[in-house]
Amino acid sequence: MIDQFTVGDRVSHDKYGLGRVTDVDTGTTTVEFQDQQRIRVSSPYRKMRKL
Repeated sequence: MIDQFTVGDRVSHDKYGLGRVTDVDTGTTTVEFQDQQRIRVSSPYRKMRKL
């Protein structure tokens, strides 16, 4: 099953670590990670999970 994300969700990404969802758009989710780096992650989110 692939997670659905909403703004504010805490997530863990296999490559980038822990972060928080800052924007959700069709097919992409933007996450701000602990190092203040913002990454746009494309669906399907196989490497990212809700905490």
